[in-house]
Amino acid sequence: MKAIRMIAPAITGALAVMVTSCGGGQQQQQQQQAPAPSVEVMTVSQGASESQNSFPATIKGKTDIAIRPQVTGFITRVWVDEGQAVKKGQTLFTLDQVSFQAAVEQAQANVNAARTSVDNAKLTADSKRKLYDKNIISELEWQMADNTLRSAQAALAQANAALVSARKNLSYCTVTAPSDGVVGTIPNREGSLASPSSAEPLTTISDISQVYAYFSLTEKDILSLSDNGQRSLSAAIAAMPEVQLQLSDGAIYPERGKVMTVSGTIDPATGAASVRALFPNPNRMLLSGSTGNIIIPRNQENVIVIPQKATYELQDRRFVYVVNDSNKVASMPITVEANADGRTFVVTSGLTPGQRIVIEGVGTTVKDGMEINPVAPGSKPAAPQQGGAQAAH
Repeated sequence: MKAIRMIAPAITGALAVMVTSCGGGQQQQQQQQAPAPSVEVMTVSQGASESQNSFPATIKGKTDIAIRPQVTGFITRVWVDEGQAVKKGQTLFTLDQVSFQAAVEQAQANVNAARTSVDNAKLTADSKRKLYDKNIISELEWQMADNTLRSAQAALAQANAALVSARKNLSYCTVTAPSDGVVGTIPNREGSLASPSSAEPLTTISDISQVYAYFSLTEKDILSLSDNGQRSLSAAIAAMPEVQLQLSDGAIYPERGKVMTVSGTIDPATGAASVRALFPNPNRMLLSGSTGNIIIPRNQENVIVIPQKATYELQDRRFVYVVNDSNKVASMPITVEANADGRTFVVTSGLTPGQRIVIEGVGTTVKDGMEINPVAPGSKPAAPQQGGAQAAH
């Protein structure tokens, strides 16, 4: 009996081990036979890419003319106000005219005196000529009279020139608009001394019927624009599409512009070149000095475009998971250019049309060498919401 009691626990333990072993084997077999996870996959193909590049820009009038007086004088009247639209020739400022009017009157008096001297010298010269013709006086006396007339005539010419200059200076006391435009800031008012040498102009007249938007392109952008030197920069500019202007509040300006010029030098401090685009401004909506963003469309043909979520980054390199014929994924390095939409990449190297890539769970659930069940994008059933599951319980 004692022996039987000792054998019974041993048999029971052996049976337990056998059951456990069988159960573990079944679990392992179930794990080995678990189906591959369904993962969304896309087939790479070539197509068109429409994207946009944005560049900060500064707006300036087609002409921004600093208004400075041509004579020194005190401002007696300001005829316009800041922001006012003016026409060419319209009076902007009046300077004190007293001294300039006196100079005109003095110059006129000098002209009158010089004209009298000419008249007297002419009478004398004519009289001497007649006497010389009759051999009453010598040739020397007649020449001296003629020289006196010529000197008087020269003095009259100088007096007339001085009168013209004095009148011109008097006219400069009325400062007028050199072109149509809008008045800028007026820092000096009545009583202020205005001078041609003043550091600050009286105001600025901006012609904003058309405006220039100035922005910068990097050396890389310019090389890309010219197809890495395959065509001239002027030809590239001529072929550029119309550009748009995004205002500071985010709104898009309704008028489209055209890139006109690219500076011929790269600024060594910034590594960029200045670019100028011209925009019509019929409603005077854009003001000189305002800011915005230039939006340049970029249309590419026969390129590979993939979602950004289909890639992951490792050590400053970009990778995708390529699915082979056995439905196993393998990591593949690629080079890309970012699209302005913030959702896609243009692949420049590393992928060819016809390859399949993973677009779901990249960098999280999908790992290199993993076998998957590839499904078409959007074909997987939506996952149940957590709130609904809790409600069901």
